[in-house]
Amino acid sequence: MKRSTEDYVIDIVIYSSLIILAFLTLYPFWNSLVISFNDGNDTAAGGITFWPREFTLENYRYVFKDNRMIHSLWVTVARTVVGTFLSIMFTSMFAYAMAKRDLIGKKFYMIVCVITMYFGGGLIPTYLLIKELHLMNTFWVLVIPGMISVWNMIIFRTFFQGLPDGLEESAKIDGCNHLGIFFRIVLPVSGPVIATLSLFTAVGHWNAWFDASIYITNQKLLPIQVLLNQTIRSIVAVESSTQVSATKQEFLLGLQSVTHKSIVMSTTMVATIPIMLVYPFVQKYFVKGVLVGSLKE
Repeated sequence: MKRSTEDYVIDIVIYSSLIILAFLTLYPFWNSLVISFNDGNDTAAGGITFWPREFTLENYRYVFKDNRMIHSLWVTVARTVVGTFLSIMFTSMFAYAMAKRDLIGKKFYMIVCVITMYFGGGLIPTYLLIKELHLMNTFWVLVIPGMISVWNMIIFRTFFQGLPDGLEESAKIDGCNHLGIFFRIVLPVSGPVIATLSLFTAVGHWNAWFDASIYITNQKLLPIQVLLNQTIRSIVAVESSTQVSATKQEFLLGLQSVTHKSIVMSTTMVATIPIMLVYPFVQKYFVKGVLVGSLKE
């Protein structure tokens, strides 16, 4: 079919809009990466856009010179892996039960679940509950409170309801119970939804900092997000201090070519890049997984 002038004009408008949108989305991240590799004093002069003017690794040396940073990174990795695994496992088991048509009290359970999506117990009652459960200053306080996601349960349930009934019926004939059907039949065919929700859950655990800042005072259990926030705040506090003490002089000398802005950008990259590397491995599941909840209800 021959393309008209209007078709070419529409294509130009569409592709131009997509290019502008991609630039507006990617450039802030790229500029932050460039600043993190540029000399801090040179960055203060302005004009850093697409490439470092004075390349340096001093910003990252300052971030990682504290051994707590490496330890907190491992805490965050452990939280992300363990938290994602437990959340997906228990949420999917919950959803599998809710997908059963003959489940007694199914509507009541669903109403209770939906209520929790709109109303919370409050910060103070939650804090007192965590304290009574003896989860304060433990690794599990980062994992257990958010182990069940009602929204993810609904998506899992919708996916399970779309599976052919013949799968379970044939498994029951072979002697499988509900656990056997779930682990041997249902989970193996749920790759797209598991991969998609696992990524969203992992990103949530990786970026979470509020719960750790409230429930954890042990420095050895702090995730990297909290520690990076403390690092930035300490720099701001020293730079804004009007009294030039010996500690401040030593601190400023240790910074050398590092400035507050360069530290902010480098810490942002440290907290962002690792979780971004996960996206390419699950990208192929997005088309199926993200649209699961809109296909059947």
